[in-house]
Amino acid sequence: MHVLDSDRYRRDIGSVADLDLDWSQFQDTQLVLSGASGMIGSFVVDVLMTRNQRNNMNCTVHALARDESQLENRFARYRGSSNLLLRPLNVSTDRIQIDHADFVVHAASNTHPVAYAEDPIGTILTNVDGTHAMLDLAVRAQARRFVFLSTVEIYGENRGDVERFRESDLGYIDCNTLRAGYPESKRTGEALCQAFAEQYGTDVVVVRLPRVFGPTMRVDDTKALSQFLLKAVTGQDIVLKSEGKQYYSYCHVADAVSAILTVMASGESGQAYNVADPSYDVHLGELADLVATSAGQHVVFELPNDIEQRGFSPATMALMDGTKLAQLGWHPLLDIVESIHQTLAILKETIT
Repeated sequence: MHVLDSDRYRRDIGSVADLDLDWSQFQDTQLVLSGASGMIGSFVVDVLMTRNQRNNMNCTVHALARDESQLENRFARYRGSSNLLLRPLNVSTDRIQIDHADFVVHAASNTHPVAYAEDPIGTILTNVDGTHAMLDLAVRAQARRFVFLSTVEIYGENRGDVERFRESDLGYIDCNTLRAGYPESKRTGEALCQAFAEQYGTDVVVVRLPRVFGPTMRVDDTKALSQFLLKAVTGQDIVLKSEGKQYYSYCHVADAVSAILTVMASGESGQAYNVADPSYDVHLGELADLVATSAGQHVVFELPNDIEQRGFSPATMALMDGTKLAQLGWHPLLDIVESIHQTLAILKETIT
């Protein structure tokens, strides 16, 4: 089943499309989105297309992604719509030829551990060269706003001086490691945003995402929670490849997208915003138990292989303070237990 045939998924989309945002910001606009076929990008497209269909918003989305077949398959339901233009290209290497854009959103990135280990150069270049190319596009197309999707990983390891990272805090990253390529290149992406703001007057906002999960995840996603969910929907035991003591912030994809749209519509230019709520702070082992209980499975322990080990985050505690985003009116739509149940139900419909 295609995910858009799922009533549960359409309800997720509708819950974001019906949020009390200043949707007039998007009326009769052109929006360029990289990483459009990814977990977050595809959800953004579905929300905007839903608003177009229900509310005549007339927001035209230029959907950028490397794989043409993935773009065509994921968005086949919108074929023929003048509000969705599919553009297969690599934002790191291909010139983006779009004359006008009101919003430019850079969501393309390698975001799972095996990619960090197997394609470390591609990981870095998408985050650096890709961000540079998208910022250049924003300048050429005279965009009103550039939105950069960043990550909790820019904070690195919490060494105990704060409980939760605020946007002004920094943790520790050992830059002389393979695994540092992802967070360090995201940091560089944020620095590029500030450089363009200073040099060209570009209106930029940064959305720092926690570990995101949801039914739009790819089946080859190697993040720990994604693997838990995939094991659960295929009737397998949940495999925990550590002691499970890591303490992280998480977020359902619907809440991630509602946060992105909130910041896009009403965030302050030049600012970064953590997407986080304390109810989604959980230890990895507890998360494995939650998924296992929801699916009627068991948690088993297994040593990671070498590639997996090299791709794992070294951070053991990475909680985010979401106060700044909450002041814009954002809050999660479901609690973490409900969102796990919902995700598993949709995945069972769509991949089994």
